[in-house]
Amino acid sequence: MKVVEVLSRDGTARYGRLTIGETTIHFPTACDTSRIFPSLSERGLTNIPAIESPEFVHRFLVRDKIQPIPLHIHADADVHSGDTVITPNWHTLLSRPRDFCQFLDKIKSSAPPDTCWYLPGAALPENAAILVHAGFDLFDFIATDLATTQGIFCLPDGQYPEQIMDEGLCCCQGCSSGNLLEHNRTALKQELSLIARRIRNGTFREYLDGRCRTRPEFVSIMRHIERSERMELNTPVSRTGPFLATSGDSIHRVEVRRFANRLVDRYIPPIADVAVLIPCSAKKPYSISQSHQKFSRAIGRRAHEIIMTSPLGLVPRDIELCYPAAAYDVPVTGYWDHEERYLITETLVRYFTRHPYRRVIAHLDGDARIIAQDAADQAGFEIEFTCDNDRLTDHTSLQALSEALDGERKIKSHLVKGMISFQFGYDLKAPNLEIKGSYPKQVVKRGRNLYFSTDPVHGMIRPTFDGWSLIETGYRVYIDDFVPQGDILAPGVIDVDPVIRPGDEVLVIGDKAMTTGRAMMSADEMIRSSRGIAVRVRKVKKLDG
Repeated sequence: MKVVEVLSRDGTARYGRLTIGETTIHFPTACDTSRIFPSLSERGLTNIPAIESPEFVHRFLVRDKIQPIPLHIHADADVHSGDTVITPNWHTLLSRPRDFCQFLDKIKSSAPPDTCWYLPGAALPENAAILVHAGFDLFDFIATDLATTQGIFCLPDGQYPEQIMDEGLCCCQGCSSGNLLEHNRTALKQELSLIARRIRNGTFREYLDGRCRTRPEFVSIMRHIERSERMELNTPVSRTGPFLATSGDSIHRVEVRRFANRLVDRYIPPIADVAVLIPCSAKKPYSISQSHQKFSRAIGRRAHEIIMTSPLGLVPRDIELCYPAAAYDVPVTGYWDHEERYLITETLVRYFTRHPYRRVIAHLDGDARIIAQDAADQAGFEIEFTCDNDRLTDHTSLQALSEALDGERKIKSHLVKGMISFQFGYDLKAPNLEIKGSYPKQVVKRGRNLYFSTDPVHGMIRPTFDGWSLIETGYRVYIDDFVPQGDILAPGVIDVDPVIRPGDEVLVIGDKAMTTGRAMMSADEMIRSSRGIAVRVRKVKKLDG
């Protein structure tokens, strides 16, 4: 029996379970792979580098279907769910980040998502995080043992000479006994255990941000992966923890690009011809901060409130609960670097070009004021400033903001329509919906019928069955003719909307039942996997007939 089941995901990094016969291990991990796969020491002609020519691969690569199955970018993959695949010599590509990522994207698409990826002879405590981020699951001790023979003391932040073992940098059993081999193996196992915990907590990407800084090529690989379609497919639309934007690379994360693209391409603003740009706040969601309460009182619903912030660019008031707007945290310095300015300006230009307002008022200071003016110049609209100093919340500044809106009519509440358009890409046309309650427990009703509620953990709109009846298209998962007794597993999925990503709210439809729930996989993984939870079910409704 061979089984691979992915239990948790954080982008392209995975935590799961591999079962081979009577042996079960949890990955990512390093182990004595020859014990799990005895054929490794006997097989030949499988250790072909990725850079070899198609002719060479076709002539020499052995295709015996013995686990682990060797893969090569120049050979057709004959791999099935539950298999373990081996990619020899890929450590030689670490110094060529672009090739490493392009080859990996190509070869990853050739195998089912529920396969275990074994990378031999590569893992060290220093590179374990970037290798797991790349999508590898299983490692051996070849690289650490080689480092031992070279007198290298391995730590997650780099490699040191063996002589420093007695300086107290590590307190493992190997260091206590002066056994360098034991230390290096322990350091790798501990690093992979920490990575596994981070994946389960949904904080691996933040962890990687610090770990990859030891080598320029690791940062390059991270950046290439961040921009890949594979990363976008597997990055959840929301997380339970904070979104820490603590480095310049944060502005390129999938969550940031996705937010900006949905803002421009999906989001439908309220019927208003006046917009006010205001700064962000340290407290999230913004509306509970004292500064934003002052801004809102001064504006008095006479304009569309739009928060300008890094790294997200723009956050309209009515979608401030949507992840990561209510979950991000950044180091506040008052300085916005050139790349931040460029990308945020680009978001402003795209938004105001698609959604022109009769008036755009900016209640901003510092660099934010300069960025807003640059965007206005590029998009070709006039912008009005209501504060000439750095004290945006003092009486004089707030009074100037209020007076600038004299004579403007109040706009109607837009919370539900805005969030539905942003989250589902759907223009909700449902009159007389009432929002009841306050953050974090808000519900949307019409009379006694409940249509939507807000998820205080993930910042998403959760439709009931009545709510889904108002969203006529999109975010559907189709299953076979059975009544779910628990969560929906991947084998039961027969079709799925391709836009679905992990964390999306979905409606599951079958011949005998409908369910509401939250996607645990991307659409691609639901279709191509034979194991694992596809949808975490919240409610089940049996259908007549």
